[in-house]
Formats: sequence, C-alpha cells, structure tokens
Amino acid sequence: MSSVRPLITPQIATQAPGFRALSICVKAAPLINPGFAEKALADACQVVMSNEPAWAKVHLGAWAEVFRRFGAKPQRTPCSAEALRKRVLRDAGLPSIDPIVDLYNAISLEYAVPVGGENLATYVGTPRLVIADGSELFDTVKEGQTVNESPEPGEVVWRDDVGVTCRRWNWRQGIRTRLSSDATRMWFILESLPQMPLDALQEAGGRLVEGLGIMMPGALVEQELIGAKVG
Repeated sequence: MSSVRPLITPQIATQAPGFRALSICVKAAPLINPGFAEKALADACQVVMSNEPAWAKVHLGAWAEVFRRFGAKPQRTPCSAEALRKRVLRDAGLPSIDPIVDLYNAISLEYAVPVGGENLATYVGTPRLVIADGSELFDTVKEGQTVNESPEPGEVVWRDDVGVTCRRWNWRQGIRTRLSSDATRMWFILESLPQMPLDALQEAGGRLVEGLGIMMPGALVEQELIGAKVG
C-alpha cells in the first residue's frame, strides 16, 4: 500500500498555534454495507442538536479566529465543520450524498472537527498545506459551469503540484480530487486546534476507521498524527 505524508509549511504555526491533524490513508475494498453511513449521519445530526461535546463550540470558535487571522470572513466562509453544523441546526438534518462522504461528514459533525476526504489517485505530488500567493488555480463550479479561480494572496490552502485542492484551509473542496465511494485510494484529514482534546481527535479517527472497516471489509488503513513545526 502506497501512503502519503502531507506537508505543512512552517508558517502555519503562526496562523494556528498548536494545530495538529490526523492523516488517514486507505486502500479501498468493495463497498458492501453502504447503509451504515446513512445511519451514522443521522445519529451525528442528533448529537449536534442535543448532545454535542462540551468543547465543541469553543473549538469551532477557535477555527473562526484562525480564519480571521488569514483574512477570511467566517460568517460567510466558515470552516467545514461549522458549515455542516449550521445546516443541521437550520434543517434538522443533512441529506445523504455518498456513503463515504456521509461517513466522514458524520464524524465531522459528532466531533466538531473539520474532516476532508480526497481521492488520492487524482493527486499529483504530495498534499501540502501552504500560504497561497494568489497565482494558484482552483477548479470549482459557478452557475453550473466548471471554472478556475485563484485564492487570495495570504489565504491558507491545501494544494498539490497541479493546483489548489481546498480553499480557505478546509472551506471548499475542488472538483479534481473530490472523493466518492468508487475511489480506490482515499485520503482523509481530520484537522484540530488545541481547544479539541487530543484524545478526542484520536477517537474521531478511530471511529472513521471503524466505519470504513464495516462498510468495506478488507480495506487497508494507515494513519499518522501530524502538526505544524516552526523551522
């Protein structure tokens, strides 16, 4: 199994002191129990509405402050976990999208943590978290058409050798690397700040791996805790 170790530019340590993430690489197996994800998503929505972790709002508030620090407006472009939470509170649930997407959205909601899911086979080079200079390209959809746009200079983005794969840290994913249940190589990144206990981050990763094993028995998994370093 070929794995990947994402790179984090040292400047991230000044944007988000104490940032750490759990990187999970998966060699997929046939999907035989997709219904597990739909139930997990429904259960996670109930957690948001009635029994979220004590530290959840503080953690999401810390993400909002990090977004402000690099020039984003979290009220308009919140972190992915906050965006999901707002939809659940507004609509009393989330619609099913895809079994794999539903599963990682469920983990994001239940643990108030941004979770990204990427089709690793579409990556060119190593995923890396960097400060954009504004010249990078990002593929997205506007008015039903695929278009390329560029991040703002100074914006925190995930990218590979081709271009940006996720804008405003974890706000919006690009099209090229988007994950679905037919992918053969998957990469998940669970991103946390110190306001989320480290054991909760590790528990969230364990729940994701457990769910993948139920849905795809025989899937191979590698995971690693990573963090920004000043240097």
